Amino acid sequence: MIYDVMKFFKKLDNKDIRILTGIEVGMKHYKWVPLEELVKYTRIPSDELYYKLVKLVKEGVVIGTRTPYEGYQIYFNGYDTLALNTLVKRGSISAIGDEIGYGKESVVHEGMKEPELAIEEPTNVVIKFHREGISSFKSVKRIRNHLVDREHYSWVYASRLSAQREYEALTKLYPEVSVPKPIDQNRNAVVMLFAKGSELTKTKLLDPDWFFDEIMKQIKNAYSLGIIHADLSEYNIFVHPEGVELIDWPQYIRPDHPHIDELLRRDVSNVLTFFNRKYKVDKNLDDIIDNIKNGNHSNR
Repeated sequence: MIYDVMKFFKKLDNKDIRILTGIEVGMKHYKWVPLEELVKYTRIPSDELYYKLVKLVKEGVVIGTRTPYEGYQIYFNGYDTLALNTLVKRGSISAIGDEIGYGKESVVHEGMKEPELAIEEPTNVVIKFHREGISSFKSVKRIRNHLVDREHYSWVYASRLSAQREYEALTKLYPEVSVPKPIDQNRNAVVMLFAKGSELTKTKLLDPDWFFDEIMKQIKNAYSLGIIHADLSEYNIFVHPEGVELIDWPQYIRPDHPHIDELLRRDVSNVLTFFNRKYKVDKNLDDIIDNIKNGNHSNR
């Protein structure tokens, strides 16, 4: 839990960071990073290193084994700690608050970023910690040739790749597409501004046709930039009086993806099905897809 991370974060010293970073680096080559490798990386005497490792295991940021040899892995809390340490040093966040969202593959907290000028107010931000599992990592690994031979990569790197992909998508889309403004990314954490408005599924729309067309407009804008969400539904759309915002982009694809037509159609169909079921919005799916890809027809 992030609350446990924050308690530990206050007690961190430079040697703790070196140990966590050493395990992170070592996990590129070892399933369990051997103690002797950590001694080489950290340059901390073995007795002191072992004492600190025992403390890190007790804090729940590292896990260890003695079979078939003594070795260590970083745990989610440890990876969160490294990400927070970097983001704080960069000035991208200055405080972290309550959990505001939780899913199978991420946990989201509110946070704060100090202003660049003393006369300005602090900025409220969202900190999204990616939590990719083994099955998710396998799917990521299949589409990244540079990972094919890296057998020791794990959820740590799957989560990092997921966060990198989401941040990459947001930076390519913003501000031409209505998405949260990206601020920073490190390891498995992405910092962004809050999405405007409220979740589509929890909002009663007075003009559902207008909101539907606004969503299709953003899908079209993203498509024109060469990006398809590939996991869009009513659960990752926010609505507000001036428009909409689309969130959760780590699974985005490019136009050269072999299943682009299928995934674009699924995105649009998911939204259309929701609007038809809840608001009786009736539109032609093929015409919408044609409009997104070619601009030949109106959504209406």
